Amino acid sequence: MTEGGAVADVQAGGTAAFWAPGSQVLWRYRENGGARVHICRPVTVVRDDAELLAVWMAPGTECVKPVLADGTPLHAEPLESRYTRPRTVQRDRWFGTGVLKLARPGEAWSVWLFWEPGWKFKNWYVNLEEPLVRWAGGVDSEDHFLDISVYPDRTWGWRDEDEFAQAQRDGLMGLQLAQDVREAGRSAVEVIRAWGPPFSDGWQHWRPDPAWSVPSLPDDWDRTPTHVST
Repeated sequence: MTEGGAVADVQAGGTAAFWAPGSQVLWRYRENGGARVHICRPVTVVRDDAELLAVWMAPGTECVKPVLADGTPLHAEPLESRYTRPRTVQRDRWFGTGVLKLARPGEAWSVWLFWEPGWKFKNWYVNLEEPLVRWAGGVDSEDHFLDISVYPDRTWGWRDEDEFAQAQRDGLMGLQLAQDVREAGRSAVEVIRAWGPPFSDGWQHWRPDPAWSVPSLPDDWDRTPTHVST
């Protein structure tokens, strides 16, 4: 899904090597322990090269998110049953301010930047996850529950430790994976404490191209990639 003349560099076999700025792709997450995509967010490529993938999720973007089978939002369900009750997915829109997402190849986390209305920078958010897998239409991952918030004064704190623990109790994450996620988190904390990239790169001052359109959610948002690469 590309628009406005922004064309991905595509390798033989159909896998995108690097996308040109302005390309519109999908940022997706599979359900934990399964193959079904349950989160899909159309985004616009800001930068894509051997060092970094940066994408912009604009306000008003139509997305797909998981909900309980009866339509109840996940956050409204008590934590003890949140991961065991039947689920489905529904279309929705991102009504908050936009989100800039940054991911380095092979790294087990991505860094998201949030702003208050009027472009007042709020915080960075380290989302611990499976390293992104690239395919012709975007990137796929699996969320690992545990997160880290990082603030403009360089303080930081763990987020969602209760969900991380519950996911283990419910069998969505084995002991080895949980240990790997904790280790990835500690690695991210080392970067935060050293104030390394991307925190030191000034991305909080970045602004989207006003000519960019809001990407649309395709009907086949959950299609299975035929060619993937890391």
